[in-house]
Amino acid sequence: MNSIFDGEQVSAVAEQLPNGGLFREAIERIDRLNSADPNRVTRDGKEMGYEFYFGCLLFAKVVSFCEEASEALLIAARSQHICRWEIPRADYPEGRAGYLKWRADLKRFHADKTASILKELDYSNEFIETVRTINLKKDLKSNPDSQAMEDALCLVFLESQFSEFRLKTTEEKMVTILQKTWVKMSEQGKNTALGLKLGEEEARLVGLALNG
Repeated sequence: MNSIFDGEQVSAVAEQLPNGGLFREAIERIDRLNSADPNRVTRDGKEMGYEFYFGCLLFAKVVSFCEEASEALLIAARSQHICRWEIPRADYPEGRAGYLKWRADLKRFHADKTASILKELDYSNEFIETVRTINLKKDLKSNPDSQAMEDALCLVFLESQFSEFRLKTTEEKMVTILQKTWVKMSEQGKNTALGLKLGEEEARLVGLALNG
């Protein structure tokens, strides 16, 4: 079985796109940057940068979740957290105001970084702005690609980050986070989330969030 980290999925997607070669080059440039992440993880027996790992997860989720994902959405998924380690949370004040400023700056940083790659590859300004809109998750509920990105992010969190994250968080706060996550999702996203195979404790917390 092919791994989502070995490039086979990207090649398969590229073959279906009119600009497949250009698309593949964009993904390769994004992956090259994210592979330099000093935060390392080991998956499928291979060490990799965490943001490369996350980009592959999000890309794979978009491919499986959106039957006809646009080229812009696929590139935005791969680059959604591009070079995130360059803007650490520790550089901002503690508390909610500092957290919100950090998140806002991150979104712009990711969008700008992605835009610069696409500009170097001579993608059109219109296409670049489309990707930027998705990276910034503008017009949720009215922009299908932005909503698909939000759904995919929520699904990756539930499937791949939730079990570790809950260990660092009180139950009350975790339930609140899950409730806020649920509100962001489309009906399709919610239905997909309900079909995820979660651990016993994770499933219990989701039940508390939805029935609370």
